Amino acid sequence: MDGINLAILIGGFLFVISIIATLISARLGAPMLLVFLIIGMLAGEQGLVGIKFDNPQVAFLIGSIALVIILFDGGMRTHPERFRVALAPASMLATLGVVLTCGIVGIAAAYLLNLTFLQGLLLGAILSSTDAAAVFSIFQSQGLRIKDRVAATLEIESGSNDPMAVILTLTLVGVLVEGNPLSWDVGATFLQQAVVGGLMGYTAGRIFVFLCRKLPLSFAFFPLLAVASCIFTYAATNSFGGSGFLAVYLMGYLVGNARLPQIIHILRMHDGLAWISQIGMFLMLGLLVVPSNLMNHLVPALLLAAVLIFIARPIAVFFSLIPFRFPARDQLFISWVGLRGAVPIILALFPWLAGMPDEHLYFDVAFVVVIVSLVVQGWSIVPIARWLKLEVPAELTPDQVMPLDAVPSNDVMEVLAFKVTDNSPVLASSWPDLQFKQPVQFLGVVRNGEWILPAKQPVFNAKDTIMVLTKLKHARQISEVLAKDAEKSVLSQNSFFGDFVLNGNISLSDLDAFYTINFEDQDQQQTLAGYITQRFHRRVVIGDQVQLDKLLLTVRQVNDAGEATQVGIKPVAD
Repeated sequence: MDGINLAILIGGFLFVISIIATLISARLGAPMLLVFLIIGMLAGEQGLVGIKFDNPQVAFLIGSIALVIILFDGGMRTHPERFRVALAPASMLATLGVVLTCGIVGIAAAYLLNLTFLQGLLLGAILSSTDAAAVFSIFQSQGLRIKDRVAATLEIESGSNDPMAVILTLTLVGVLVEGNPLSWDVGATFLQQAVVGGLMGYTAGRIFVFLCRKLPLSFAFFPLLAVASCIFTYAATNSFGGSGFLAVYLMGYLVGNARLPQIIHILRMHDGLAWISQIGMFLMLGLLVVPSNLMNHLVPALLLAAVLIFIARPIAVFFSLIPFRFPARDQLFISWVGLRGAVPIILALFPWLAGMPDEHLYFDVAFVVVIVSLVVQGWSIVPIARWLKLEVPAELTPDQVMPLDAVPSNDVMEVLAFKVTDNSPVLASSWPDLQFKQPVQFLGVVRNGEWILPAKQPVFNAKDTIMVLTKLKHARQISEVLAKDAEKSVLSQNSFFGDFVLNGNISLSDLDAFYTINFEDQDQQQTLAGYITQRFHRRVVIGDQVQLDKLLLTVRQVNDAGEATQVGIKPVAD
């Protein structure tokens, strides 16, 4: 009993320290996952606490469950627009990109670590996939909003490239341990993993949505049902020879976009579960590593990390994105944000579990590469995004959102809450003073815990909370008036998009009435939206920029068809 209590005491203490440490990492701009790894190492066998943990089976079990929860949560937060914009390039990166990375890193690993070619390829396969947990957490923690197509490509790639890495790793482990021949059957195995994983994920997502609409359960049980369902789906898919990671990501996507009345409760619980999973997984991996063992292969591992970051990843991105006309700076950023996280370390347990010779070599090298990736790439994401001018001004949002999906209607209705601060643009105003182009109903003000009814027409004071009812599709426009950072956001958006905004349906000749433009052979009757689409040959996204003579055109708003409806205009300095 004393031993169990001590283990619980230490585990709870490590979790508390890890959560508090996120405040320090936020101030320093350090990736939080790196902080969790370091705390785990400090608590480990050669750290301050001296906990001895060397059980790869337990580590693999905990790591797999944690990754399932993280991928399911990431899928729920992926909007359909992201798939429409980036499914094709992300799929190419998740297949061809993984294979190219595996080959380049494998050749380098064989040379640097004095391994055979197949052993080098195994290490390349282990390091070939980017990590959804690392990408999602850094984007969220840093509050970084970049061009939709770039962000969507990175998120979908990181959530879907695990199957290819798992297939390559398992195949090469089988070749080295059992002497199985390396053949073209790998391609058939990957196809099976992708097809079965996709079908299982789609089926599980549809069944879960059906159950949510039919089962008369308390709302408190639906988040628990979601956790149990995604774990069951992962295991069942693996049993049928499919990719469990792909299945749970797709299942999460279907659940998150099904407009369920229970989704707000599921998302709230899974937000905490995803963070617990990340903390627990990285603490455990930190405990598993022995720092002195890292020194045995430190220099070759650092060189291999450099090959991965500066050679393999850029080459893989370049060849994978050739058909999709990504601008050079977009490709550079995608190359730089190929973060490695828990997935390579979990995959490095496969040789250990299989009883291969030098099993610690794969784990230790993968651990060093992940540390380097989190430090070098993770720490620099924000400045690199700003240097490449890919950061898009954040959208204004309410402080709280309460969906009314349970009320039958043609449009999703929401109750929005906005806090009033000393800098709010609506301070000292009342509801009749405000002008809206969208339908919105004022529900009153909450002041000092008391509800002041709309009929009293209260003047908005600091620390008030304004409550309104509107349609989901109008939430952004309402926020532009009521959000506490509205004025600051307007200045930021004007700096990025330009001081003037025009509709996408005006013609170039109409634009010429305001600016003297050298059209050369350009059709002057073409609309701004048509001109931008012609230049990109694809769906455009917010933040896309194209130059017209001495004007910089920046897409500010798009419709469902991927056409620019609002365009910012900014003169380009000579």
